[in-house]
Amino acid sequence: MVQDLDRSAAWLFQPPQPVQTTVAGPLGGLTFAVKDNIDVGGWPTTAACPAFTYTAAAHAAVVQTLLDAGASLHGKTNLDQFACGLNGTRSPYGAVPNAINPLHVSGGSSSGSAYVVATGQVDFALGTDTAGSGRVPAGLNNIVGLKPSRGLISARGVVPAAQAVDCVSIFATTVARAAQVLAAALGHDAADPYSRTLSLASTPFGARFRFGLPASPEFFGDENARAAFDEAVQRLQDLGGEAVPVDFGVFTACADMLYGSALVAQRYEAIRGFFDAHEAEVIEPVRSIVGAGRPYSAADLVAAQTRLAALAQQAEPLWRGLDLMVVPTAPTHPTIEAMRADPVALNRQLGAYTNFVNLLDYAALSVPSSFRPDGLPFGITLIGRCGSDWQLAELGQRYHHATGLTQGATGQSLPEPQPIAGLTQAAPPRVRVAVVGAHLSGMPLNGQLTERGATLVSRTHTAPVYRLYALPNTTPPKPGLLRVAPGEGGRIEIEVWEMPLSEYGSFVALVPAPLSIGSLQLDDGSSVQGFLCEPLALQGAADITHLGGWRAYLASTAPARLAFP
Repeated sequence: MVQDLDRSAAWLFQPPQPVQTTVAGPLGGLTFAVKDNIDVGGWPTTAACPAFTYTAAAHAAVVQTLLDAGASLHGKTNLDQFACGLNGTRSPYGAVPNAINPLHVSGGSSSGSAYVVATGQVDFALGTDTAGSGRVPAGLNNIVGLKPSRGLISARGVVPAAQAVDCVSIFATTVARAAQVLAAALGHDAADPYSRTLSLASTPFGARFRFGLPASPEFFGDENARAAFDEAVQRLQDLGGEAVPVDFGVFTACADMLYGSALVAQRYEAIRGFFDAHEAEVIEPVRSIVGAGRPYSAADLVAAQTRLAALAQQAEPLWRGLDLMVVPTAPTHPTIEAMRADPVALNRQLGAYTNFVNLLDYAALSVPSSFRPDGLPFGITLIGRCGSDWQLAELGQRYHHATGLTQGATGQSLPEPQPIAGLTQAAPPRVRVAVVGAHLSGMPLNGQLTERGATLVSRTHTAPVYRLYALPNTTPPKPGLLRVAPGEGGRIEIEVWEMPLSEYGSFVALVPAPLSIGSLQLDDGSSVQGFLCEPLALQGAADITHLGGWRAYLASTAPARLAFP
């Protein structure tokens, strides 16, 4: 057993030579590590408890799968004991510090796995995730943490924490790498009682998506985290997202059940034989948490499960009209000293936005978002329904690359984005454009839109800050739209069309002077690309603002045009 202080207690076991079964396969050439509650044949498994240690007879199913895919295994990593904790300090082998600032926590329980990825020692690492252990360390170390849908990766050969909701998780510095590993690792395993075959959504969310976020997010006084989340929401909106505030009360109630109800009996059941015989060998506060599950009766557990099912029913309507939820991966980032002084309360804070996810059978992906003014990393988590793993990865990659961040603590730039495995219908990006005159439905130039695959999205109005003019000597007749000061304009009828981004350049090239394409403010406060006119071209043009739109103007002039063709 090795505690390598030069590597901040991240490694618990490293063999003289890595384990590799083949150099071929989809993961050929990649190196990885595994959390030390995952079996590797012939190596010790400790779950960060020396008295619990045994030598594994065989590889865990996921380890064998990854070795067969060509990856080489370089060692086992430290963790919060029995995967019970979200902070990385609950190990007799030492606390794993943050890869960016060693005075702060790494997050847990998969602390060592996150650290060795963030510092570039391996290409990816396996963790486990019951209540956030595969996400919090990612968010706190500027890396990606992929928590797949439950049962997607076999957990056979993993020391359970709460077996019914455990997941094997993946850490990497890029979303594409994490998705590559997931593609190699997934598969039904009949020997795992909770393994299942899932039909994963293969169509991305698209250029426009709607995401829920906490209506009243809690950051426990950490204003740097609050500002970082506000920045993240704005970036998602810039990527085409529409933010929808959601009452997170039901998710909070669900999260509270993990340790505050008979559900904690799952923690006790997972190691019952060892715990009953060697309770004193378990460190605090893990001992108290596991022991709290012992007094509950079977009836208590059934009542808790029924309560959880009721909360799931209450959560379901919140998803209507949403593609995903977005939360801070962790709402604050304490120091190791503060965590040791108040280990239960501060650990609970770290799980505020993670504890409910597995209980409600969701998929999740933590991605780096920014560095706070104090230099600490901040991440967000994209949460989707069960089976949305590839969709989350596609959007997560778009988001991660929009941040301009480097990889982990390495300082290396992000590589080019890669296609996400499992997405068979990658929809091309699309752009919206507002039209006000000859491009309206049924008008002479509408074909310039339809022949480029454009579709009508909505009929709406501009904000009341525009004036509309009938331009003289144009063929076909065209209007000119001019932005004016507030109080000097009117609401002008427009249509919003959407076309493939690949066609947008050729469309804009057809726009003749004095018209141009710029940003239009709509009546609902949003903005979209649309037609505007140079002010000088409006000299001598008829002001038709009072008619409210081009169609109304043409209707008002129709008799005159018939009488004087």
